Amino acid sequence: MKFEVSSSELLKSLQVASGVIAPSPVLPVTEDFLFQLKGNTLTIRATNVENTVITKTEVNGIEKGEIAISAKMLLETLKALPDQPITIGHAEDGNSNAIEIVSSYGKYHLVGDSPDDFPIISEDDAMETFSFECQKLSTALTKTSFAVSNDEMRLAMTGVYMLIDYNKVVFVATDAHKLVKYTFGNVNTEISDSIILSKKLITLLKSALPGHGTVDISFNRKNAVFQFGDTKIITKLIEAKYPDYNAVIPVENPNELTSNKKDLQNSLKRIGIYANKSTNQVVLNMSENALTLSAQDIDFSNEAQEQLSCRYAGEAMSMGFNSKIFVELLSNIDTEETIMQMSTPSRAAIILPSEQESDEHIMMLIMPVLSGY
Repeated sequence: MKFEVSSSELLKSLQVASGVIAPSPVLPVTEDFLFQLKGNTLTIRATNVENTVITKTEVNGIEKGEIAISAKMLLETLKALPDQPITIGHAEDGNSNAIEIVSSYGKYHLVGDSPDDFPIISEDDAMETFSFECQKLSTALTKTSFAVSNDEMRLAMTGVYMLIDYNKVVFVATDAHKLVKYTFGNVNTEISDSIILSKKLITLLKSALPGHGTVDISFNRKNAVFQFGDTKIITKLIEAKYPDYNAVIPVENPNELTSNKKDLQNSLKRIGIYANKSTNQVVLNMSENALTLSAQDIDFSNEAQEQLSCRYAGEAMSMGFNSKIFVELLSNIDTEETIMQMSTPSRAAIILPSEQESDEHIMMLIMPVLSGY
């Protein structure tokens, strides 16, 4: 195998694929890129077995074939080179796995692995497929993935739940302390089904998805394929039943607090410094157009209190929340003001942006901290 290519163009393609490569994998060959050359099309594969990236780029093909080349060494070499034409191919030293890179500066020789050892993950034929905007998918994953659980005993909750329901797509993530639900309307599909996306896949998609165009999403019970531009990602889905998240979302919430998001966020950060370190509890005391935040750590005799301007409609009430979780949720609200809707101090509170698009809706939920200071 031998081909010529722009070093910067090759690096761009490799950086998309490199996100899937795991450090110190069980299977050493998965530290490599698999290059497959046919004509002037170079197919690049990278995998951690659970996720596989396949991307294509055009080159000046000289001799067809395939090689498995160290991802780390190749990436470091290309990053150290200024943009220029380079040649990559089998070395002429009798070692079928030896590779030679030629640049205007010199030659670089390294030994790869047998391409026959590289695991090829095949695609399933029986899959449902629909198209979705890349930007919308990227936004939904960014706004929900921070809320997934790290508890492997709750396997379903370690990923983002994706519900495709004819004319809408819903993304949900929760760790039982917080929940985020992101809904897109005006989707054209005849599918009514759901899948759970793993954290590794989400990280990969967020780095690889372009800011424009569409992504074709195909899936069955076990696997999914995301295809956009010249790139394809094949992934194993989380096979578990997602909990009934709607059961924890209060329907009747007559008490509503509207406040400046940044002011509330900064106050929570300051007051949270004085909270009990095991609960991070900050208490919100709400009455007509008045909001008081307070925290106390009895063990160390620390306490703090602040007042904020707000608009409040409903019965006077007090609710305690984990300040760190609250701040994290507010960080993912994009509007200047935020709305909090509540029913009783013992039930979850709903956090919303003050303005939303008609076909794009985000809802966040935070569980109260019921213990005292």
